[in-house]
Amino acid sequence: MKTSSLVLMGLCAVLSYTSCKQKSEEKEAEEKLLVSSPLQTDTTITKSYVGQVRSIKHIELRAQEKGYLEKSYVDEGAFVHKGQLLFRIMPALYNAETQKAQAEVDLEEIEYQNTKKLRDSNIVAPNELAMAKAKLNKAKAELNLMKVHYQFTEIRAPFDGIMDRLQVRPGSLVDEGDLLTTLADNSEMWVYYNVPEAEYLDFKTKKQTEATQVNLIMANHEKFEYPGKVEAIEADFDNETGNIPFRATFPNPKGLLRFGETGNVEMTVPLKGALLIPQKATFEVLEKKYVYVVGKDDRVEAREVTIGAEMNDLYQVTEGLTANDKILLEGLRKVKNNDKIAYNVKDMHDVLPTLKLHAE
Repeated sequence: MKTSSLVLMGLCAVLSYTSCKQKSEEKEAEEKLLVSSPLQTDTTITKSYVGQVRSIKHIELRAQEKGYLEKSYVDEGAFVHKGQLLFRIMPALYNAETQKAQAEVDLEEIEYQNTKKLRDSNIVAPNELAMAKAKLNKAKAELNLMKVHYQFTEIRAPFDGIMDRLQVRPGSLVDEGDLLTTLADNSEMWVYYNVPEAEYLDFKTKKQTEATQVNLIMANHEKFEYPGKVEAIEADFDNETGNIPFRATFPNPKGLLRFGETGNVEMTVPLKGALLIPQKATFEVLEKKYVYVVGKDDRVEAREVTIGAEMNDLYQVTEGLTANDKILLEGLRKVKNNDKIAYNVKDMHDVLPTLKLHAE
């Protein structure tokens, strides 16, 4: 009796297992996952580089004469025009020297005219007239020199721009060469950013006949409304970083950009024969990217991939895949390594318009 019961129970267990297995296989056969191959194509990506904003003109204004700063005519941060008077340095002494030099010119002019009359009457030798002329010229030269010194007591704006912080105040004793302030012309701005050697070579070989347009993302993460153009590349690479500085010029009609700001320059970079996969086809383990590749016997294998660039919903893969591989696009959380799956293959061109960022 006991033996019959055991046989019956075993038979039931076998039947139950067979039924569950059949149901599982039927369910597996019913649920087909989506698979596709990486897309290999020529494309472009937008790369971001840290940029330093500089004025097209940014100069130091220094004292050209020694003396007390008599007056400052503009305040810090003020916009000034070319030729506008900014500072005056104790002009009284140089004014007196100029008047003295003018008096010397007047005296030598009288002496010259008297000598000329005498020479016209053959009373004096020609050398006397030549000496008088030389003294007059010397006096005029000294007068011009004094006028230059006098002009140096007035510091005027060499171009339209914005005044920076005042380094001295009225009443301060300044020496020749002392810094008074700086002046910046912000009508256009130069933004410098470093580009790796490989991207520099691509730029020169593929963009050398056109001015590449770039955009500036400011520190508040807003895009600067005026695009810029790459107009200069420095001569040498930095041997430590392998980068070379690019310079982009941005119009700044509203004066929003200032010297010393930072931001990110966005530049379009061409990619030839890029291998593209959807971002949703990847998963991450310990900060490394993986995809499921469908291999022999329709089993999936987790494979590490190297990401070269990131685009909207897409990754450019530089290592780990070929254009002939089949990768799992959906159901990444439903499978594990070496699982056998049923799937439908869809061309990547048809997949791209329906991409969603998050994997299912």
